[in-house]
Amino acid sequence: MSSGSPRPPPRFGQALLAGAAAGTSVDLLFFPIDTLKTRLQSAQGFWRAGGLGGVYRGVGSVVVGSAPGAAAFFTTYEYLKRTLSLLPPLSDDSAAPARHILAASLGEIAACLVRVPTEVVKSAAQTGAYAHPELGLGGAVGSLASARSLWRSEGVRGFYKGFGITVAREIPFTSIQFPLYEYLKLQIQRYTGRRPYWGEAALCGSLAGGVAAALTTPLDVAKTRVMLELRTSSSSPNRQPSIYARLLSIQATEGTRALFAGVVPRTLWISAGGAVFLGVYEWVVEAQMALG
Repeated sequence: MSSGSPRPPPRFGQALLAGAAAGTSVDLLFFPIDTLKTRLQSAQGFWRAGGLGGVYRGVGSVVVGSAPGAAAFFTTYEYLKRTLSLLPPLSDDSAAPARHILAASLGEIAACLVRVPTEVVKSAAQTGAYAHPELGLGGAVGSLASARSLWRSEGVRGFYKGFGITVAREIPFTSIQFPLYEYLKLQIQRYTGRRPYWGEAALCGSLAGGVAAALTTPLDVAKTRVMLELRTSSSSPNRQPSIYARLLSIQATEGTRALFAGVVPRTLWISAGGAVFLGVYEWVVEAQMALG
């Protein structure tokens, strides 16, 4: 891999397999940090939400959703990045950031269709938010018990609550992360005269992910609060406040600091996770191409 020429884009099957491997690796490896971050952001408070115990509670939902969610993202991202580069308005090198932002944003929307239901269940299991005795589940707070509680209370719609706010968080996040990631890789190639190795790509992913994570933490706090609300069948979805209203409410009642609750574990988790996520992705793609 010493050539300075651009690497051919991965085929659909290669992106599918590499994305699935990347998503599963990062979610399982850093799940405890994600649990602590979610508990810090919970309106219950860190200790009432579980504190330092049971940090792998809810991991079952991640096992189900991480591989298909990441695969959906990368197949969409690679396809659109390649397709958009052929369109005259976006084919110029100066338009590369715009291509990456658009491709990553649409990739995240595709991934969220798979990821949001499992993330709703995961967040509830991590904090015990749905462990209500009146729903016949006692103190059970695992993934399956949380899913059953949500189903009884809200039905299918409940599994997609927070979809809009998750997309609203992920689009700014990816609009920062992926153009920065691609830019850093390009700088390495210009400096070394060759394509970045997968380890160098992992370092780029770590830096890009950490910057994006820190800047979008308030949106992540709002997303967590939405997902942890267990509404009754009589609740009106039309009465739910907007993202902006939620952020203002949190600031007014809990202070600006609450908007950045969990920023340290979130930044560390996504920075390290970005290295694993994008490093594993590049490594698996390279391995598949080497095998032909």
